[in-house]
Amino acid sequence: MIRKLKSGRWRVDVQPGGRGQKRIRKTFASKADAQRFERWALSQHQADDVVRQVRPEKRRLSELVTLWYDTHGRYLKDGERRYRHLLRIAENWGDPVASRIRARDYMTYRARRVEEGRTAKTCNNELGYLNAVFNELRRVGEIDFQNPLSSVRPLKVPEQEMGYLEHDEIRAIFQELNNSDNPHVYLVARISLETGARWSEAEGLTGDKVKRYRVTFTNTKSGRKRTVPISQELHQAITEHLREWGSFGTSTISAFRRAVKRSGVQLPRGQCAHILRHTFASHFMMNGGNILTLQRILGHASISMTMRYAHLSPDHLEDAVNLKPALEDELNQRYEC
Repeated sequence: MIRKLKSGRWRVDVQPGGRGQKRIRKTFASKADAQRFERWALSQHQADDVVRQVRPEKRRLSELVTLWYDTHGRYLKDGERRYRHLLRIAENWGDPVASRIRARDYMTYRARRVEEGRTAKTCNNELGYLNAVFNELRRVGEIDFQNPLSSVRPLKVPEQEMGYLEHDEIRAIFQELNNSDNPHVYLVARISLETGARWSEAEGLTGDKVKRYRVTFTNTKSGRKRTVPISQELHQAITEHLREWGSFGTSTISAFRRAVKRSGVQLPRGQCAHILRHTFASHFMMNGGNILTLQRILGHASISMTMRYAHLSPDHLEDAVNLKPALEDELNQRYEC
């Protein structure tokens, strides 16, 4: 902007980079001089932009990962854990120059990871983390190239067996838990079994989240708190334990794994931490529970997650018998012959 001052001189007042950028003010004896300076200031800024665009992008993947963490990742619930994982990915990949990465490069790296024994789910998680880095930095203007992995499809993950414990297996494991040297693990396991809570949710319960015959989980995967009813006996056990100890500690899952191993119960691979949650949900449905109620108890954001347990409903099992194709008459005639 150019305007005439009371002194008769002309002032240039410009912000070449727009709002928030450096502001330039300068006065001139004539309007023509002011106009020439304004054009020059704007052209210099545009030239700087061109230089920045022409300058080769040489930052390596680890540098972008750190930039992502500093500007965005640190505010995520699992940001620090994800940051460490991303740095390991960059190291394992040879820390390539990020702007030179191509989809084929990543697929070659992923194939090597699979050969090393990484599961499809692990590889898909890594792809998701990398996509999040590129997409976020692109969104805020920290990089000027497109996400090089946007066209890479996740690997197909075979549907995993959803394990749960039978009554005799529950008794065997809890007998071992009762003999554990960890003073918290038995009750944490009981909370998970009787409420369907994730292990971290049960372990993280505090006294202010335990009310009369209900508990409220706040540190949940979805970030949404939920309240689940509990029995009078469990309420008393939790209240007395927290009054004595103050918390459930932070290492109970290791004690639980050791108890499961001592019990001799065989679990599906990778499901030890969630087996009690799966057991609650499975028995809930087998005993005639409502799938929508189960969704609210488990805290699933989508009903599709809860539907994994729907096949255990007695209605489904009865339908398999009552609604199958009718062949009884033909079979009876065959046997009579």
